[in-house]
Amino acid sequence: MRVMKTAQVVVNHRSVPHIPGVEPQRHALRVHRRLPGYQPTPLVDCPALAAALGVAQVWVKDESARLGLPSFKMLGACYATYRELCRRLGGEPDWSDLGELRTGLAPLGALTLMAATDGNHGRAVARTARVLGYAARIYVPAGTAAARIATIEAEGAPVTVIDGDYDEAVRRCARDAGEGCLVISDTSWRGYEQIPAWVIDGYATMFWEVAEQFPGGDGLIDVVALPVGVGALASAAVRHFRGRPPGGGPAARGTGARLVGVEPAGADCVGRSVRAGHPVIVPGPHTSIMAGLNCGTPSQLAWPLLEQGLDVLVAIDDELAREGMRLLDQAGVVAGETGAAALGGLLALRDGDQPPQGVRAAGLRDDARVLVISSEGATDAAAYERIVGHPPA
Repeated sequence: MRVMKTAQVVVNHRSVPHIPGVEPQRHALRVHRRLPGYQPTPLVDCPALAAALGVAQVWVKDESARLGLPSFKMLGACYATYRELCRRLGGEPDWSDLGELRTGLAPLGALTLMAATDGNHGRAVARTARVLGYAARIYVPAGTAAARIATIEAEGAPVTVIDGDYDEAVRRCARDAGEGCLVISDTSWRGYEQIPAWVIDGYATMFWEVAEQFPGGDGLIDVVALPVGVGALASAAVRHFRGRPPGGGPAARGTGARLVGVEPAGADCVGRSVRAGHPVIVPGPHTSIMAGLNCGTPSQLAWPLLEQGLDVLVAIDDELAREGMRLLDQAGVVAGETGAAALGGLLALRDGDQPPQGVRAAGLRDDARVLVISSEGATDAAAYERIVGHPPA
């Protein structure tokens, strides 16, 4: 029996090839390189995926193991925490290893890091707190998988389950913060923008790595497909690919790559916002298996970049995420439901049922070189085995 797969495509007619004034910075990369266990995540050449999509090449940025955790989120959580601690200190401490960093931060005393999460961000904040010797408190929406809660608790952080969706967990976390608490959120709201901005800056490390790893440099990439939740990772991609001015060689110029954002159907707040021309809230409950993307409100900070930088938004059903997981597994990449979303969106564009203007806007030509961001590994091993047919490697 053929399983029905559905998707909705939004072409962004307001996207521009270059956004002045948002040139990405390398400071986060310099910080990350000093952390124990840092190494660039793999960029995997996947010819079978290229054949499935009908393009020349597909490269997958595999974020299944990043600084000891199975997703890219540690890049933003640890960097934003670092910047906020340095702000409180009045400057950066002199450090070359973790012991020296903890010594340099000692004058700040005891602190508690707090975050709302669908899983990966909260675990990254909890790991950051544990590494630095701080406490942590994490809030998750109702319905969060027990396996994801368990991994956060294993970091030593108590988890509060909120009777509501992700947006309600964000609000509760902000309300509960008190003296000695740092809210490390990857989404922004009025009066709370600096830390989410540093989260976005932290994600830039991923794309600087790609610039060094991609054959000939990232100026040769034609399409970038990535998952979109509140928009933090997507806005980091926009900064990298649309913030550099044209000219100056492949490593310095704007690349001209088309940016394709993928969301779950029913939590497609960025796609609906692009269609409306202003931020739109999609009410819950949000029940997709792509748990990290079950977000109904675009980040206030990220929205201006998303509006100008994303060329196409694709809202997909869960079956396309499952298909993406299975294809990535065959290519040797372990990807969870959220991690496979970007590939699921490209599969939807190429399935023949979508209007041709969406495929053209996405840049999916026969000779296209495509970068797919696989943003997480198997964060729920039992679910992975049910979908793929065997445990994660």
